[in-house]
This record gives sequence, structure tokens and C-alpha cells, in this order.
Amino acid sequence: MTHPTPAWFDAQYNNRARIPEHPAILKHWADASLAAYARPGWACDLAYGANASERVDVLPATRSGSPVLVYIHGGYWRALDKRDQSFVAPPFVDAGAMVVLANYALCPAVGIDHIVAQLASALAWVERHAAEYGGDPARIVAAGHSAGGHLATMLLAQGIVKSALSISGLYELEPLRHAPFLADDIGLSEASARALSPATMPRPRGTLVTVVGGDESEEFLRQADLIAQAWGPEVVIAAERIPQRNHMDVLNGLAQPDSPTHLRGLQLLGLRP
Repeated sequence: MTHPTPAWFDAQYNNRARIPEHPAILKHWADASLAAYARPGWACDLAYGANASERVDVLPATRSGSPVLVYIHGGYWRALDKRDQSFVAPPFVDAGAMVVLANYALCPAVGIDHIVAQLASALAWVERHAAEYGGDPARIVAAGHSAGGHLATMLLAQGIVKSALSISGLYELEPLRHAPFLADDIGLSEASARALSPATMPRPRGTLVTVVGGDESEEFLRQADLIAQAWGPEVVIAAERIPQRNHMDVLNGLAQPDSPTHLRGLQLLGLRP
């Protein structure tokens, strides 16, 4: 299609509209996250900045000197909260990591550039405080889903982390300017969309693993291919496509110890070859 219509962009990027079973997936996330917080040891709502949105939850490692996974939730930069996807944390602690769940302010109250700066501050906090919770500040991996995948990749692009795991991430933001369901809330211009697109940024030093569901839209599949082409195999060391998974339920694999997504996370953390 030479000139996609606004309706086409909505159909490609409005995942709740694409996934009829999304209420059941959200309920699974909520129930699993509630169960995760029943685990003892959490340190919650620790401030990494002055704004009320600048908070992290930490599930400490079971031994000192452990690698650190910083997980960033999705929601198109305008929805959800760190507590909504906390179910990803316990399996990584059980495998030998410390886990941090990071919150940030939401659009349209702030722009995506502001959110990126907040996450940079969150990572600086983690570096300063990781040892207090059993973490090694020299071994931090950023991970995220959807918009969180974009933010994790931006941290890699800026040299703030050395490794990132992006699940159904966004690497070119220009198409989102043309999706009516989202465009007004995120308020991107042509220039800001380009500046916030990892695929247009110089190839970073570090490693990225991408994951995308085989049942995702053509655009999300293209996005994953795009960053692999832009940064090359020296950076994008693996690009997983998970069969029979959509944009939402593909995240579930991060918390399943035998899944390719979880195993890639362990690889980046240095917890498996």
C-alpha cells in the first residue's frame, strides 16, 4: 500500500482492538502480579526522583553480586503501571538475579522524551543502590514490553545499559503519528518521532535481543526486522519470533522458565551460556 490510511495505522497498532481476548490476558497479568507481590522481601515505591511517578519496586537477589534486571512496563507510554506486570520478577530472582520494576510519568501529561529522561534517572538510581539489594551495578540489563521495549532499547542506544531485551518493541515512531487512536496522546512531531526512534540512531556498543509474537501485526513484525537491519548482528544478537503469540500474550513467556524469551533474558544476565 503506497499511502496507508489512518484506519490502516489504527488496525496495525491498536492491539487491544486486534486481540478480542485481551480482557482475559489483562486479568491473567493482574492475578499473576498480585501473587508475585505476596512473595516476601519486596521493597516498594522507592524514589529515584522527586515526582510521584518516579518510583521503583525492587525484589532483592538471594545473594550478593547478582546481575540486575530492570523491567519497564508497556502501555503506549500512556497507560499501565509497574505493578501491572510484576509477575515477570520472581522467576528471574529464582534464577539468580535482582529485579527492579520502574515507573514513569504518562502521556499526555509529559512527552516521550521526558519519559526517556526519567528512565535514565531510574538507571542511575539502580547503579547507586543495587548493592543494597544484592545486585551488581556493573551487570544491569534493561527489559521491557511494547513501549517498555522501546524505552529499554533507547537506554541501550544512549549507552546507559550494555544489554537490553525488547519484547514487541517499537523502533520507528513515525507510523504512530498517523494512528488516530494514539497520536493526540503521544504528541509526536516529525522531528521528535525521528529523534526518539532507535532505528535512526547510531549503532550502539552493546547487545540487543528482540522478541515478537508470530501473530502480531505486519507492522510489529516489520519493526523487529527494521532494528535488526539498522543495527546489524553485532548488536542484535538474536531476534526471536514466537509462534502463535500475539502482542499481549507474548509477554507471558518472560515469566516462563523454559520459554525462549526467559532463556534469552538469562543469557543477557550472564546466568546461562
